[in-house]
Amino acid sequence: MRITVTSAALAIMLCASASLGQSMKPGTAGAYLAARHAAGTNDYRAAAEFYAQAMRGDSRNFALTENALSARLALGELREAEELAARMIGNGSNSQIAHMAAVAGQTLDQDFEGLVESFRSATRIGPLVDGLLLGWALIGTGQIEEGIAAFDAIALRDGLRPFALHHKALALAYDGRLEEAEEIFAGKGGVEMPDNRRGLIARAQILSALERNTEARAQIARVLGSELDVRFSRLDRRLAAGEPLEFTEVRGAAHGMAEVFYTVSSALNGEASDSYALLYARIAHALNPNHIDAILLSAEYLERLDRPELATLAYDMVPRGAAEYVTAELGRADALRAANRPDAAVEALHQLAEAHPSIPKIHSKLGDVLRRSGRYAEAVTAYDAAIDLYGAPANEHWFTYFARGISFEREDNWPAAEADFRMALELRPNQPQVMNYLGYSLVEKNLKLDEALELIEAAAQLRPDNGHILDSLGWVLYRLGRFDEAVGPMETAVELMATDPIINDHLGDVYWAVGRFKEAHFQWTRALSFDPEPEDVARIRRKLDVGLDVVLEEEGMEPITVANDG
Repeated sequence: MRITVTSAALAIMLCASASLGQSMKPGTAGAYLAARHAAGTNDYRAAAEFYAQAMRGDSRNFALTENALSARLALGELREAEELAARMIGNGSNSQIAHMAAVAGQTLDQDFEGLVESFRSATRIGPLVDGLLLGWALIGTGQIEEGIAAFDAIALRDGLRPFALHHKALALAYDGRLEEAEEIFAGKGGVEMPDNRRGLIARAQILSALERNTEARAQIARVLGSELDVRFSRLDRRLAAGEPLEFTEVRGAAHGMAEVFYTVSSALNGEASDSYALLYARIAHALNPNHIDAILLSAEYLERLDRPELATLAYDMVPRGAAEYVTAELGRADALRAANRPDAAVEALHQLAEAHPSIPKIHSKLGDVLRRSGRYAEAVTAYDAAIDLYGAPANEHWFTYFARGISFEREDNWPAAEADFRMALELRPNQPQVMNYLGYSLVEKNLKLDEALELIEAAAQLRPDNGHILDSLGWVLYRLGRFDEAVGPMETAVELMATDPIINDHLGDVYWAVGRFKEAHFQWTRALSFDPEPEDVARIRRKLDVGLDVVLEEEGMEPITVANDG
């Protein structure tokens, strides 16, 4: 869950002064180009080092310094970034990112009076961020009412009211004014507050401190339903036991300012570049080292930026005893697999399953990693454990049955595979991925071809731009002897997935079947150039040597020409 914002609100929130473009001095081009390349691949460590080299030859170039600063922030190295920011601001730069780092540094130094003065004298980051940070900075100086008034001022701006009221509620709760805070969360502040994870936890703590545990549990159930993660399960158990909770989400002005950066990062998730949103999440964690949601959000961005090694380091920051540890370890397993370390991912998940044997998601994730590593028998065992823990099958369990079916199919246990595919379709009717896989498998086994065609045609109607599904459609038509009809979907499949060796190979067979022999040879040659599986290479080469008909005869099947003549 996260707060979403309109494009207009984002424009207001993120307005910033651009850095001054400057020409490169002689002798810095090599390091600059290396830094640009590293930054382009999100290799922040290399980018930081190369930009530092370039800066040594051109120390007053704001663009170089800001890029180095951004790389340091992306790495979570706030103090190093702060030094670069001070250099830029001291030389007259009005860079938004430099001001972000400077503000964060002042917050760590508890210089709230300096922050108040600077926010009142000029725009530093942007209207929303500056306004919210001003409110918390005022609270940091002991000016509680003035801080709350700052939140009220931001709430008057179009599109920014939910952000301002969220922080006003947190500030009121921090000040012990729990009833006033709950009124805002209940929607009595003139706007319905969005449901988000941090707000839900804060409201549950506030309600519990007001001796309203039952209402707190009801709010959690309303938003999350009955399937709760570890943190909310623990929270719900404490509430159910009648335990009075304290408000702990904000323990001081620095934590409030961390919430500002986290709020913005969450709002930017999917609305701006991940590399930019990451900077806010990193600052949030720097200002509140116990802000585990900021750690997890940083790791999420790093995974999407294709930096699994940095994502793994972020997940490692979550303490073993934290309620979010299971979530972090599941994420770390994904990052390890993305970093081509599947064995490490499997080991991490085995250890997690031993520590938390009753959580089905851990077993299903272990099954996924094992399946993608080709360890199908082990994957079946992991999926078995997850399904046993599910109890009665529910709609959301369809993928586990589907994935176990794939594992069974790869282990040549077709009866079990088919049963799982059909269970997945029972749980999630008309799921195109399942219909396609079941239909294609039936085609490959030359079973129930009419049903296979119906399944794949239905999948193609739902996903007309999916190359795999169109390949299946063309292939079942080919297997049914409807060669002319197979050409169209197979050609479209190749257009959509031009470098897939299997689809190119299939199109070659279809072309051969309709007498387009030169084009068939061309497609088989293309298929070989795309690194097919070793067992497919020999068959494709044989088709290129003697043609498809001879290959079919050698395999004990009827050649295409005979089928056409018949």
